[in-house]
Amino acid sequence: MTNAQQSSREDEAAEEPATDHLDDIEDGCGCTEIWEHLSENREEAPADG
Repeated sequence: MTNAQQSSREDEAAEEPATDHLDDIEDGCGCTEIWEHLSENREEAPADG
């Protein structure tokens, strides 16, 4: 593997979005379940400010 290939793979890994807010959603669930989960978490989160 060349240095350019290694750098490219490191860049890809660094650019992956955070998904920790979806950790407790089951694999294979649909958009509605995800939307409900995110809405519930938003309601329970303390307000900033």
